[in-house]
Amino acid sequence: MTDLCLGVLGHGLRGSLARVAHRPGEGARVTVVADPDAGQRERAAHRIPGVRTVDDHRKVIDAPDVDAVLVLTPDHTHADLACEALRAGKPVFVEKPLDITVERCDRILRTARETGTRLYVGHNMRHMPVIRLMRGLIERGDIGTVKTVWVRHFVGYGGDWYFKDWHAERRYTTGLLLQKGAHDIDVVHWLAGGYTRRVQAFGDLMVYGDNPHRRALGEPKAVDWYTEDGHWPPHTQRALNPMIDVEDVSLVNMCLDNRVLAAYQQCHFTPDYWRNYTVIGDAGRLENFGDGPGAVVRVWNSRRSVHRERADAEYPVPEVVDDAGHGGADPLIIDEFLRFVREGGLTDTSPVAARMAVAAGFGATESLRTGGVVREVPPLDPELIAYFEGGQRASEPRA
Repeated sequence: MTDLCLGVLGHGLRGSLARVAHRPGEGARVTVVADPDAGQRERAAHRIPGVRTVDDHRKVIDAPDVDAVLVLTPDHTHADLACEALRAGKPVFVEKPLDITVERCDRILRTARETGTRLYVGHNMRHMPVIRLMRGLIERGDIGTVKTVWVRHFVGYGGDWYFKDWHAERRYTTGLLLQKGAHDIDVVHWLAGGYTRRVQAFGDLMVYGDNPHRRALGEPKAVDWYTEDGHWPPHTQRALNPMIDVEDVSLVNMCLDNRVLAAYQQCHFTPDYWRNYTVIGDAGRLENFGDGPGAVVRVWNSRRSVHRERADAEYPVPEVVDDAGHGGADPLIIDEFLRFVREGGLTDTSPVAARMAVAAGFGATESLRTGGVVREVPPLDPELIAYFEGGQRASEPRA
């Protein structure tokens, strides 16, 4: 099998995906990486053997030795870069979230439909073993029909990962409820089998807004901006982003189009880092305890009772062979993207679902910034839904 030649836009935090995708002789190789930062270009050249690096995204999109493009740049740039690559006829992988507004997401979907170029969105949690285990139990009927989903997201490294760079500014993210929460909102939709139609939220900047230790404008992040153990407690954080105007805690209520009710909570100043899902059906409930290796999913479905720690069934989260990121999900999502570029067809990830996750997160952010006013999530054009749910079948480009 001839290697697909991949071009990469951006080699920051998610540059790890480029390294996962670089598999010379095994189906894919990264031929060129574009990043405006010289330091990131140097790191890419060091970490991806044989790659060339450039400072302009157009040198990737227009390169004759690029078959497909990975967009791994900051969120607010996704629509412009993805649409340019789609118009150039290059299949595109867009890292989640699809973008930071509903309008920009819809522009990407319309461009993919109009050009007939394949679009893939990197919602890797759909490939995480814990999520696939829970979805399998739900599909098997172990808890009956899903009626409500509750999610608690403990972001123990929030102060390191999200308040020391562009993530801390709403002009680049809309907010962390969208940026970070898009993963979980998409999983809620996937487990519940529906999309959010109405959303209401509260949130605040409770901890990191009071920390006065900010970098000066133009000053780079500190060398020790992140350590494996993290900087704890939160008030010991130093060299935060000069501007911080996103919330560090948020609470969201969602009404889905299939009458499922869901709740999502996100906190960036907890000591632990994991996600806890509770899914309740009309014949039982399940809950995960941990979300990585060694975690379990427990199911209660045999009888009524008071609290009992011992569940009716307990399922270990499967171990992964290649834990190159997100519990082994990153290699799997690259596998799916490469197959999709070559063969087309349906994928476990979904551009429609990616848009709906952003739409719910955007509406929730509007709600929390207007005192908790309920927001209606704008529907997506039915033609676009049909096109993507039909596997993006090739058709004559529209004029």
